[in-house]
Amino acid sequence: MTARTTLKILAAVRRTAWLAFFACVTSTFFADWPFGRFWLWLPALLALAIGLGMAVHHRRVFRLRRCEAVEVRPPVSGRWTTLHSPADRTPSHGTHTYGQTYAIDVIAEPEDRPRPAFAALWPLARPARDFPAFGAPLHAVADATVVHCEDRQRDHLSRNSVPAALFMLFVEGSFRDIGGPRRVLGNHLVLDLGDGVHAVYGHLRRGSLTVRPGDRVSAGQVIAECGNSGNSSEPHLHFQLMDGPDSETAYGIPFRWRGVGVPANGEAFTADPAGRPDAVPAPGAAPITPPAP
Repeated sequence: MTARTTLKILAAVRRTAWLAFFACVTSTFFADWPFGRFWLWLPALLALAIGLGMAVHHRRVFRLRRCEAVEVRPPVSGRWTTLHSPADRTPSHGTHTYGQTYAIDVIAEPEDRPRPAFAALWPLARPARDFPAFGAPLHAVADATVVHCEDRQRDHLSRNSVPAALFMLFVEGSFRDIGGPRRVLGNHLVLDLGDGVHAVYGHLRRGSLTVRPGDRVSAGQVIAECGNSGNSSEPHLHFQLMDGPDSETAYGIPFRWRGVGVPANGEAFTADPAGRPDAVPAPGAAPITPPAP
């Protein structure tokens, strides 16, 4: 059994354990279960789900390989701001799962259209169209082949208030994780860049993909639009490189955007996917130094 197959089996059993745990808890609202052996299942399922999650995490950490950053063109154009950058820490999203070790989130911040501020209580949520990132064109980072794409999930309301963010963090995120990477990434596509490198674009706008599996794309070509599908607090692009087409078994690969580098958290940058020299790097942007395995 290969290492990737083992990861896939562990992840599937973990999601099943979480699903069974939530099903048992939910069923108590509709039936009077007797105390006894039934209630032993709840801590057992919870312990199994958490234990398998830790096993997957440690297996990924153990097998992390040291590799050089791959330089590609920026997937966005115009002025953007960075969140969850691997320039600040790895894993950038707090987990190695789904090949996210070196993933990055970017949010459109055009100077002529301010982005709605995060709210303490009200409004609880906003339509995706209120954000400048929604509908922004996304570009192929290199000449590549499309190996997977999905664009039928809805673009939901934002989660940019304290109550909505807490709901996403403690409730929605857990249920999406049970659904696997497709429910976390939402509408997404995977490009094969060659030499074992694959690029992932997540949280895309429903119905915006201009490509299908098997299509060849050119660097800089518009392939989709930014959306707010999946486990997303507001319209933004989730981008990562990984060493296989399946994010459930792939390992993350560090990247560097040509003309931009790797902007740190909260830093603004102006990108030009055509690769012209007028791209403005974020202050202090630098290549990633991968951690030792």
